[in-house]
Amino acid sequence: MKIRKFHVVPSLPEPLLPLEDLAYNLRWSWDPDTVDLFRRLDRELWESAGHNPVLLLGRIRQERLVEAAQDESFLSYLARVVEQHRAYMLSPGWFHRTYPGMENVTIAYFSAEFGVSECLPIYSGGLGVLAGDHLKSASDMGLPLAGVGLLYQKGYFHQYLNQDGWQQESTPVNDFFNMPVRIVRRSNSTPVSVAVDLPGRLIHAQVWRADVGRVPLYLLDSNLPENQPQDREITDQLYGGDTEKRICQEILLGVGGLRALAELGIYPQVCHMNEGHSAFLALERIRRLMEREGLPFEVAREITCAGNVFTTHTPVPAGFDLFPPDLMERYFAHYWKALGISREQFLGLGREGPTDPHAFFNMALLAIRLAGATNAVSRLHASVSRRLLGRAWPGVPESDVPVQHVTNGVHFKTWLSRDMRELLQRYMGERWLEDFIGPEDWKRVLLTPDEELWRTHERRRERLVATVRRRLERQLRQRGAPRAEIEVARELLHPEALTIGFARRFAAYKRATLILNDPARFKRILCDKERPVQLVFAGKAHPHDNQGKELIRQIVHFARDPDIRRRVVFLEDYDMDLARYMVQGVDVWLNTPRRLMEASGTSGMKAAINGVINISILDGWWHEAYTPEVGWAIGGEELYDDLAYQDAVESRALYDLLEKEVIPIFFERGTDGLPRQWIGLMKRSMHRLGPVFNTRRMVREYVQKYYVPATHRWQRLKEESWARSKELAQWKNRIRSAWKEIRLESVPEEIRQALKVGDELEIQAVFHLGELRPEDLGIEIYYGNLDEKTQITEARTIPMAPVASGGDGRYTFSGRVPCTSSGRCGYVIRVLPNNPDLASPYELGLISFF
Repeated sequence: MKIRKFHVVPSLPEPLLPLEDLAYNLRWSWDPDTVDLFRRLDRELWESAGHNPVLLLGRIRQERLVEAAQDESFLSYLARVVEQHRAYMLSPGWFHRTYPGMENVTIAYFSAEFGVSECLPIYSGGLGVLAGDHLKSASDMGLPLAGVGLLYQKGYFHQYLNQDGWQQESTPVNDFFNMPVRIVRRSNSTPVSVAVDLPGRLIHAQVWRADVGRVPLYLLDSNLPENQPQDREITDQLYGGDTEKRICQEILLGVGGLRALAELGIYPQVCHMNEGHSAFLALERIRRLMEREGLPFEVAREITCAGNVFTTHTPVPAGFDLFPPDLMERYFAHYWKALGISREQFLGLGREGPTDPHAFFNMALLAIRLAGATNAVSRLHASVSRRLLGRAWPGVPESDVPVQHVTNGVHFKTWLSRDMRELLQRYMGERWLEDFIGPEDWKRVLLTPDEELWRTHERRRERLVATVRRRLERQLRQRGAPRAEIEVARELLHPEALTIGFARRFAAYKRATLILNDPARFKRILCDKERPVQLVFAGKAHPHDNQGKELIRQIVHFARDPDIRRRVVFLEDYDMDLARYMVQGVDVWLNTPRRLMEASGTSGMKAAINGVINISILDGWWHEAYTPEVGWAIGGEELYDDLAYQDAVESRALYDLLEKEVIPIFFERGTDGLPRQWIGLMKRSMHRLGPVFNTRRMVREYVQKYYVPATHRWQRLKEESWARSKELAQWKNRIRSAWKEIRLESVPEEIRQALKVGDELEIQAVFHLGELRPEDLGIEIYYGNLDEKTQITEARTIPMAPVASGGDGRYTFSGRVPCTSSGRCGYVIRVLPNNPDLASPYELGLISFF
């Protein structure tokens, strides 16, 4: 049976036609005035439509639209919102003011998930929300950036609990035609689509577009009739299915995403891989260059690496996508032939041991080897990543592994409550959300009157309590709970109690139940009638993570204790909407991961900008943000082998903090009823954390450290018909073949006389370089204090310069080591490749110590 399709769209009276453009641009998700505009049409429908203006316009009564079209007040408000939107879209932005010569640059940002709004459910958690915030700040700052992802038919699952508190999953189907996305069409109205090779067949994907302010987000959808049934399901569900489905998704994201951009006439100079899911794009960039320019693989690889940036969010090996060799061969046998390389060379791009025939193909290693720069998402995570990923740079000391960091941030306009935004605007100026302002400017937060700040925060807590009651009542009704239990939900929590929030993915390492480690002690804390405390939990466990689901069940059962049933609640189906209520309305944000397993974390940042105080393990962002003036740290920087002992120690530390510091400070009130000490803590937290942990700072760092240097390097290698790329590839081959000829012929073996602090030690070394020249190498003195095992610690380097040539490839190099502190010291001579066109001296994997 052939079904003939047609599309029904809202019928808007002519005065209301601008509503359509506003609805389809997700800028409304961070603009309260636009949200108010849609809410004024029908407040109840706005809520029931899931804050989706496209769906609202499709469901609203036609009579209401006609009425609004005749309402002068509404039309005046509409005109103002339209004018604000137009001014935003046309303003030049920070990027073009700062880099006026880069008008033709394009940056492509690839991610498996994007959390822009709850009404576009193609995200699962922090990675996606970070990607959404990245696009929003890129739009605010005027970056020439385009997002690339997949449009999932079911997105991530919806969560509900059974009577026992065990997580269940449902996967409602997304109706793209009632969401803020549109099919991308050519000038003749035909949809833009791409084709990608899979074993024995082609799959086709349709391209959709979501506008995120000034940034286009292109999303691929494989649910097309011309595809085989299993291929239609490739974009069925985020992180769903088996390993084979995952590789299909990642081929479509990386290879298909780059082809989609080409179909649209977009050829990015920089491709940013947000995690390794999209790393196949690097192979496609190489293939396209080879095909279009007639370049060999080595040359095309040099150019591609120059324009690729890779961000890792993973602190544990299990977080990397791994594919077995037979699966890679099935999906890529045709591809390595197109690249003109062997099977072993191809698989070696993603193997820890490039020649190990049994090693799995690691997407993170592929991204690293085909990117000019790799970064972690916090300072501590960079240290963890250097240890975790160091195998990609064999022989390089861990401290020198070229993984830098850009600490994550959050998009203020999305996560700051409207009440707090208006309050801060009164004391920080009209443009404080638009401009880069530093800690000195943020000092104006300290001038905010205590009364106004506290009343603003209390209103947010009251709204959170009302939301919790409403959501819990709804989930109890859906679960078929007894009437008495529903009645309790209506009186749940107290609007003036100290409210703690814990909301994140329920994975074992995040330890959601650490605060329940001593139930009796925690119960005493909760049940103090003079100083009431309450706790709101939310979060999802992965459908296959039974350990995470068990944590949820434990919380639900704990909350059923009659003495605390009004003090502890678990809310189902955590999403961006509930996240806003929580980070804006709790008093304390709790974070309890096992140390070194939280790459960054951004929920605490969202809370901090709303005046919420963080209590956290010193991990991720909190490791660099924490001082005693802005919040609390649970324990120190200890690491434990006995995990049960660690839980016991850190849970006691948490209880001690609550009993001896947090609760007393919160409930210490002056004669005016204000907790002055707590308010001071709120102000200091906002003042010190606000100017740092935001996506304007984060995106600016990406621009300055990665996007602009990558663009310049890409353009240099492109010059004169890729001449520098060809020279670089030839130079690398020469270095590799001649490296074994390097040998040290003489150097002072032992310094007998004692040196004094302030002296300089001159070291001369004679090297035989064979066919290499001094300018091909970076020869350094690698020195530092020695530990008890006579190993160099906290190593530093001093470059050595050639001072004499003895002929026959012999050169004398000299350098001076400053003696800045006393103690036993040591040095070695280190030799690295050196070329101004290298992204890093370590990229060849050649390093020698003498």
